[in-house]
Amino acid sequence: MNNTQTANKKQEVAQETMRITGSEAIIRCLIAEGVDILYGYPGGAIMPVYDELYKFRDQIHHVLTRHEQGAAHAAQGYARISGRVGVAIATSGPGATNLVTGIADAQIDSTPVVCITGQVFSHLLGTDAFQETDIIGISTPVTKWNHQITKAADIPEVLAKAFYIAKSGRPGPVLIDITKDAQVSELDFKYEKCKGVRSYIPIPKTNPETLSAAAELINSAKKPLIVWGQGVILGQAENELKAIIEKAGIPAAWTILGASAIPTSHELNVGMVGMHGNYAPNMLTNECDVLIAIGMRFDDRVTGSLNTYAKQAKIIHFDIDPAEIDKNVKTDVAVLGDSKDSLSRLLPLLNENKHADWLQKFKDLYAIEFEKVIKDDIFPTKEGLTMGEVLKQINIETKGNAAIVSDVGQHQMIACRYAEFTTTKSNITSGGLGTMGFALPAAIGAKMAAPDREVVAIIGDGGYQMNIQELGTIFQQKAAVKIVVLNNEFLGMVRQWQQLFFDKRYASTEMTNPDFVTIAKGYYIEGKRVTKREELADAVKEMIASKESYFLEVCVEKEGNVFPMIPSGASVSEVRLS
Repeated sequence: MNNTQTANKKQEVAQETMRITGSEAIIRCLIAEGVDILYGYPGGAIMPVYDELYKFRDQIHHVLTRHEQGAAHAAQGYARISGRVGVAIATSGPGATNLVTGIADAQIDSTPVVCITGQVFSHLLGTDAFQETDIIGISTPVTKWNHQITKAADIPEVLAKAFYIAKSGRPGPVLIDITKDAQVSELDFKYEKCKGVRSYIPIPKTNPETLSAAAELINSAKKPLIVWGQGVILGQAENELKAIIEKAGIPAAWTILGASAIPTSHELNVGMVGMHGNYAPNMLTNECDVLIAIGMRFDDRVTGSLNTYAKQAKIIHFDIDPAEIDKNVKTDVAVLGDSKDSLSRLLPLLNENKHADWLQKFKDLYAIEFEKVIKDDIFPTKEGLTMGEVLKQINIETKGNAAIVSDVGQHQMIACRYAEFTTTKSNITSGGLGTMGFALPAAIGAKMAAPDREVVAIIGDGGYQMNIQELGTIFQQKAAVKIVVLNNEFLGMVRQWQQLFFDKRYASTEMTNPDFVTIAKGYYIEGKRVTKREELADAVKEMIASKESYFLEVCVEKEGNVFPMIPSGASVSEVRLS
């Protein structure tokens, strides 16, 4: 070994083992895990970590959000578009509890996020000290794993485990709570990435017999239907799914979190399932003879009444999480494992096929939906602007290449129904938890993770005001997010239910809104308000052409409804078109 090699080796050893504070160890752990951006808000119990962040600011970029919930959602947006672990950081007490909504959202939507919270000194735990909360107890039901660190020496091992658990298997959020004495004490620091945890099996072994059984059912099916979810995207199995539907000629539908895995223009992509999904896949769920579910969990918004859901069909369920098998829908064949691996192994077992007559049924029902719903949504003749025509105009300008980040409500369903996607990881929304206020901060995280992509946030006037303060984060970070508020002066989805099921008793859903454009300009963000159809095309074109952030308010019809719609608890075949 020559002198240069010896010097390099000593340097490596010095980097691996050194006497440092717990706070510095936290930052070095993050850097070792490849974290380049984290979102957070400082406070007393996390201040030592922020002091170290300042010292390492050339290696890791901290984004000061305007609320800790914004930090959690931004970390989610970062993770969803990049496939990497998002990181959020907050102080103790209210700082920690403000993260919980985002953590719960990440848990139900399987988003890999690591949240780090400061905590009071360990000798004060349990004394109701200033800004002390039991964040471990609070977050236990909504995390994949959580842990409290009270000794500096535990920091490297616990954080390595946190990142491993968050991103392995079925991803999810992890929370690590670190007392202040653990942050300021010293340790002999050495970091090794976690490669496994005893008793934790992130990817179950796939049984070849289940693949053979699945292939036999699919090959003999006359009316097969695939419904895929986010598991395809999380498993990076988009190409494998596409190869399977093309080889076997199977119509394929998606849940809202599965959207964009296959381009919306694909001939065998038959649309969205669920409460506001497309007419054909919902109706024909109760006519197919084999239903192949891939990386989805049979959520109640997808199935409607379980008593009538696909009772005539053989059910094949591909999933990485054994807990999802038979949880809601009884399966005939369950294929456990990573979606990319299991689908690639299924492909050679399938016969080449075309189900032309079966596919034609989807086309026929789509034609009915187009005449009764879609035409009026995107080619309206009525006076008021519709949400659908706004999405149509965005599609024209972005050519389906944008990442669409939607909030929760009517605009979310319209965005999922009408947005055109050519690229995977392009539909970012709050699915299982349905969190209003998600879109604006999530769009920040998405844009910062993928700065070369166009990121368009589609938000209702209600959800927008839940985290409107994050306009400050957009301005400070110079994040070129395009913000579209579809303003109907109502909490639109609740109002729709009140109209249909509560005799139009619009209890506490009508909104008196501020001047959104003036507020945007107060944050130095260019903005425009559209009230007439003839203004829409030019306004959307100007927004997309902008190299900076841009705010566009579109005043849409006040009492427009989203159809099709499956009433809560009804069968998927009881879908309403009006």
